[in-house]
Amino acid sequence: MRFVLSTVGTSILTNLIDRGNPTEGTWFGTLRDSANLKQDELTPDTETVINTLADRALEQLLENNPQTNCQISAELNGIYGIYNGQLPTDNNDEHYLICTDTAQGQQTGGLIKNFLESQGFKVDVFTPSQLSTQNPESFTTGTRDLIKWLEDNVPWRRESGYHVIFNLVGGFKSLQGYMNTFGAFYADEVVYIFEAPTADLIKIPRLPIQIDTTIIEEYLTEFALMDAGKLYPIEELEGISETLLEFVEDDGPTYGGLSAWGELLWHRTKSDLLSGKLLPFQRLAYQQSFINDCQNLNNQQWTKLQETLAKIAVALENSNGNISQINQQVSGLNFEQLTNLNNICTFRITQGIRVSCEIAGGGLTLRHYGNHDDVYDNP
Repeated sequence: MRFVLSTVGTSILTNLIDRGNPTEGTWFGTLRDSANLKQDELTPDTETVINTLADRALEQLLENNPQTNCQISAELNGIYGIYNGQLPTDNNDEHYLICTDTAQGQQTGGLIKNFLESQGFKVDVFTPSQLSTQNPESFTTGTRDLIKWLEDNVPWRRESGYHVIFNLVGGFKSLQGYMNTFGAFYADEVVYIFEAPTADLIKIPRLPIQIDTTIIEEYLTEFALMDAGKLYPIEELEGISETLLEFVEDDGPTYGGLSAWGELLWHRTKSDLLSGKLLPFQRLAYQQSFINDCQNLNNQQWTKLQETLAKIAVALENSNGNISQINQQVSGLNFEQLTNLNNICTFRITQGIRVSCEIAGGGLTLRHYGNHDDVYDNP
């Protein structure tokens, strides 16, 4: 089975402009100038151009001619190449289309999705929040959202036997550059197509990559807290490479958090690094009973626990220890005080796992970790 991720650009629109028609002579510029706009930002004239080209593309796709489809859509050109020029009639492959958070991105993604579904494929679209090339901030936000999505959706599929392919024939060059790097961590192969008459498919296999975790291990607590949203004064992060950090100014001082690359390396290494020992977080203390409960956790359980504790630590710091705000700041925590037990509370780690704790001095002392019923019976 294949799990195919295809970056989506606007070729299926631009390739259908009739350059010989004087009326359409300005349409390429219209698409270029509106490439980063959302639907409600389009002028009526621009919307007409996009809809006209989309209707034209749909008409071509309905003819179901492989050669024509490859000519009008870079994304489909790559997908046909993966299947050696002929789409299979019966398969269990999954396809995801990575689209920009723009009107054109949604239009082109919808066209390709509908066509692939008509061919029997299981297809979905993922649109990273704010992903566009409008400005560096939007692009960075989008790529960070994309990294989180990749981490949630790709590794378990590879472990389940899927062959993961990044189809980068289509899409904007800026996104292709990032996806090429992401592919080194997540994909079994990355595919392109030569810009030549032969249109040969290039397949780049997965290469063995070993991440140097020395710096991450040295700043392990800081990485965990930055992943949870904490920003540090830059002088506290001097040992960390600037490529792993994103800097923001707040009324003068400069603070640092994780960049897209920092998040990528963190997500690829955290499972091993967070296992075996509880991290020291401010406003959190660990009773020996809690430490004992955590001794036999597997890597996945350790990771989920420490990520939750990092979010709690950041929430307590941001609220100056105000416990009443913790559920608003940490989604899905379900923090609640137990009836008839003074200052004893529980919170959720996963569906069936709870932690009991005691409110103390603007922080929490953790008492027990375990199954829901066990923790409630012996908090």
